[in-house]
Amino acid sequence: MSSRGTVAEGCFLLLVLVIACALGLSAVLLLSQAVRTAHNHSYAENYNLIVIGASYVGVLVASLAFCLKRRLAVRRKLQRISKAYRTLQRGDLRKPVHDYILQEYTRTCLIAFESQPRDGVQEGWGRPGSKHAGIQFRRALLDTIPEIDTLAHLVLPRHPPLRPHDRMLHHFRFVIPLLPKDDDGLTPMHYYDSVIQLARNSCKEPTEGEYEMGWKAAGEIKRILYECRLEMLEGPSSTDLTESTSRD
Repeated sequence: MSSRGTVAEGCFLLLVLVIACALGLSAVLLLSQAVRTAHNHSYAENYNLIVIGASYVGVLVASLAFCLKRRLAVRRKLQRISKAYRTLQRGDLRKPVHDYILQEYTRTCLIAFESQPRDGVQEGWGRPGSKHAGIQFRRALLDTIPEIDTLAHLVLPRHPPLRPHDRMLHHFRFVIPLLPKDDDGLTPMHYYDSVIQLARNSCKEPTEGEYEMGWKAAGEIKRILYECRLEMLEGPSSTDLTESTSRD
């Protein structure tokens, strides 16, 4: 039961108690007045007491009859309500009620229509139907850090361990000399560091352009580290082959 229903029921019971107390007090006062005004000042052979008592009994019976009639009328009306679902027509309701329901239904439909997504774009995610569909930009960028770190350890065994809040420029400082520079003197690591800083610390989600820049820089770094790793593996084999040829 809701709080409003509890308050209403409490007020109704309080009203019934007040009326009952008032009726009881008035009955006592009237009966005592009838005794005082009688010629013998007694309850015996006092017809006024009978009249007063009959009046109160009549009021009580009439009140109970009215309450019972009202309860039966409400129950009959509730029983006439159809249990099956059916659409309300204009003639089923009064005009103000029908207009109010129609107004609220129209307002709800407009709100639902305006709330529908138009372009299907969610901030920080790839657009549906594009090559980035289903990709969360922040998570995808941060997942490239351990991949690059693993390759860096293969190329540079004494590469420092990864710490959670290290800048990429500081953590991969021994990798930067292996990377090429552009016309501005910046390596892919510089672009990668700026995008990772945004992905780590910005309250806004990375945009598609920032994701593409970071992903391109990460791919370039991994490609160069992978090539360095291949050269390291091929180096001893080439040296052994050259030495064996010289001996022959």
